[in-house]
Amino acid sequence: MNVLPVGVDMSKATFQAAIWRSSAGQILGEYGNRRPDFETFATRGHQIQQEEGYETVHLVVEPTGGYEQGLVAFAYDQGWRISLPNPRHVREWAKASGRRAKTDAQDTLLLAHFAAERQQPAQQPLPCEVRELDSLLKRRDALEAMPRQERNRHEAYQHHPHAHPGLAGSFERLITTLEEELRTVQDEIERHVQRHSPIAAHVGRLTQIPGIGPRTVPPLPVLLFRWHALTGGRRSAKRFIALTGLDPQPFQSGASVHKRTTISRLGDRAMRRRLSMAALGGLHGTNPFRDFYDRLVGRGKPKKVALIAAARKLATWAWAVFASETDFDPARVAPAVSS
Repeated sequence: MNVLPVGVDMSKATFQAAIWRSSAGQILGEYGNRRPDFETFATRGHQIQQEEGYETVHLVVEPTGGYEQGLVAFAYDQGWRISLPNPRHVREWAKASGRRAKTDAQDTLLLAHFAAERQQPAQQPLPCEVRELDSLLKRRDALEAMPRQERNRHEAYQHHPHAHPGLAGSFERLITTLEEELRTVQDEIERHVQRHSPIAAHVGRLTQIPGIGPRTVPPLPVLLFRWHALTGGRRSAKRFIALTGLDPQPFQSGASVHKRTTISRLGDRAMRRRLSMAALGGLHGTNPFRDFYDRLVGRGKPKKVALIAAARKLATWAWAVFASETDFDPARVAPAVSS
């Protein structure tokens, strides 16, 4: 498909856009981060598309703390292709290309060039109910940290020789308020899942997998929905495992350099932690997951290595259940586990 690659460097109030033609880029200008300016930008993009015979526009935007979401939603309405590449991948590609300058204009041209050279897959929009669930989960994560922070401050002030006596009540009231708000958000998460049957169905199927429980879902289906949207459902379980950072990272050079294989630790750190905890939980009881772990240990694998491999197996099963929209079948995975 003949597409017009457009790079966008986003900030809170404005964004810069550039296009890339064969071997040279062109800055389109700076626009405000609001709908009237989106329309001005779209008019310019459509003009170039029609004059030069491009089939569509491919917008490549580097994620910037959520400030890009308004433009991305607008671009979907225009029928454009959208890609939000991992910023680390863009930086590594820039270094490999010999780029050293760091300005907004250079970053914009870099993204346009990256779009033209790397042929990024078009990302599909997440369903509205999944985006709303994701926002609730992010709020829950933030609220979970706040009471701990206040308790730590409270404890520290108790050892302060000149702390005001009224501070203790302030800490206690704030902790109570935060815990109540956390319960409110948690209740809304549960109601939201139940209100939307596609999410509820995925949650029900995923919790059939040994070890996956309330702390792993619903964050896990949100990540699975995002990965499906990012790739159009065309990627494999191995790629999803890489998204969690649980993929093995061997190190070998020549005949003499052999370092211990580790995991990449790239991608979603929170989900990697949740899957590791789910793996610990899955070891209780008799199930295919425990059989898989025991076989690894029986072959001489250290327990920590076996646990990481087990967490990777959970991610594989989760993707299979999500992509196929079928229930988890222990009998079906038993041959793969025993191999």
